[in-house]
Amino acid sequence: MKNGTVKFFNETKGFGFIKVDNSNEEVFVHVSGLKEEIRQNDEVIFEIQEGKKGLNAVNVRLAK
Repeated sequence: MKNGTVKFFNETKGFGFIKVDNSNEEVFVHVSGLKEEIRQNDEVIFEIQEGKKGLNAVNVRLAK
């Protein structure tokens, strides 16, 4: 599992980006990969999977 912060999430379009902690990496996140509702600046934990257009965050949930 990775930790990160939601940099941007558009609820209307159902996608956004998560900045991975301790790196400059940003990962795409789609609403289908969410376990819980997220908002911009939320701290989250997630897994990374290879998608059709690159890496995607999946099993995304709020860090408690």
